[in-house]
Amino acid sequence: MQARGLALPVIDPGRCTGCGWCVAVCPPHVLSLHPRGGVKISTLDDADGCTGCALCAVRCPFDAIAMVRREKRSPLPDEV
Repeated sequence: MQARGLALPVIDPGRCTGCGWCVAVCPPHVLSLHPRGGVKISTLDDADGCTGCALCAVRCPFDAIAMVRREKRSPLPDEV
């Protein structure tokens, strides 16, 4: 089972400029830029792969990324 962080990045599309700094600093490479309404914005592509390190939120110069606590889930029978 892959290690999971306690929080996930949530990107505010109204603040994201598509600069790509968050994508560049993401160690597990789970963020990317996607076109939306004629501009590119950052998107979390793989929530399960996110380690919750918050480097993306720290690096964002526009305060477009907030770390939000994950919902707790019960382990699957094969994870116990």
